[in-house]
Amino acid sequence: MHPSRRIRATKSRKLEGKVIVLGITGSIAAVKCVELVRELIRHGAEIHPVMSDGAQGIVHPNSIEFATGVKPVTALDGQVPYIEMCGKDGRADLVLIAPATSNTVSKIAAGIDDTPVTTYAQNALGSGKPILIAPAMHETMYEQPIVQANVAKLQSLGVEFVEPKMEEDKAKLADVEAIVAHVLRRLGPHDLDGKEVVVIAGSTSEPIDDVRVVTNRTSGATGIELAKAAFERGARVELWLGRHEVPPPPWIPVRLFETTAELLKMAGGISCDYCLVPAAISDYAPVKRKGKVPTDKGRLSLDLEPTPKVIEAIRKESACTLVAFKAEFGVSKSERLKRAKDRMKRARAEFIVVNDLGEVSRTHTHVTVLDARGRAKEFKGAKAEMAEFLWGVVLGAGRS
Repeated sequence: MHPSRRIRATKSRKLEGKVIVLGITGSIAAVKCVELVRELIRHGAEIHPVMSDGAQGIVHPNSIEFATGVKPVTALDGQVPYIEMCGKDGRADLVLIAPATSNTVSKIAAGIDDTPVTTYAQNALGSGKPILIAPAMHETMYEQPIVQANVAKLQSLGVEFVEPKMEEDKAKLADVEAIVAHVLRRLGPHDLDGKEVVVIAGSTSEPIDDVRVVTNRTSGATGIELAKAAFERGARVELWLGRHEVPPPPWIPVRLFETTAELLKMAGGISCDYCLVPAAISDYAPVKRKGKVPTDKGRLSLDLEPTPKVIEAIRKESACTLVAFKAEFGVSKSERLKRAKDRMKRARAEFIVVNDLGEVSRTHTHVTVLDARGRAKEFKGAKAEMAEFLWGVVLGAGRS
């Protein structure tokens, strides 16, 4: 068995049955293609690699063959593999060009096909196959007006781009995780296309004084996975993020908050189609004291006042599909569900997700999802898989 087959679909089956043409051009970032290929395979993809002469000077074709399990196309011959993949009845589901040099971007925009990569791209344009381009070049090359005009021209033809990272005077190739996310989005179910989604994650931090805070335990992982899943389904996603441990994905816009008051102010102008609120929002907050409370005065008592319910404020502002979350600890399942139903009714939410924090870890969770009609569905497993499960419940209910 080839080593590439041993890792196929070990992360997910989201790309199972999908054929991706990977065009590799002569950027130094081509050295990252082995890692990129392996990540795509871990989601189930079949990779058909194509290399320009310049790419072969950066990374050896043997390396790409080892990574993909497929001998890369390095020159065109009478077998016309670009027709097999990118003709009108071609096998390819997507042409991904990563990294793409300014030379390659401009040639594709000008209709030139003098390398294997550009030939595949021109045929994909002609047959309507989707194309995703991840540029990598010096900043001055990427920002020069002719290249930018060519990018705009290709975008007008339906070609999508993964924005490069602007660092050290370079337009560096986007992170492998970001490229994979855009591939998943392009080949995903598209059931959130055109929809606006807000996910509120992390925890609030209520100040005791100018140094100390009262907060809740949370990593923010559930909300981040929900945002990523919405992005992959085609949504325009905004992640509102409080205190967190898991880093947010750089391809999703983030708005930060600290206190419940700040979050309430943000909610005052909310506008979206779906709002999911797994954030650990403080139910109580102390009256803030100026400076730092001295540590040599002995015992310190705090008077905590109840905070307004953010989810109820969101409902007053928006007619969106609202998904509330309720965390319990050490109560029976029947009592947990009863409290969740009461909370969902008060918040006028369409769904509520309830769990026992004793059954939650950094990466795994156990939840029950209730809808307004009293139906319950249960999930136990990884948080990333729970995010897919929850979106399936929310969107499936909308179609029933």
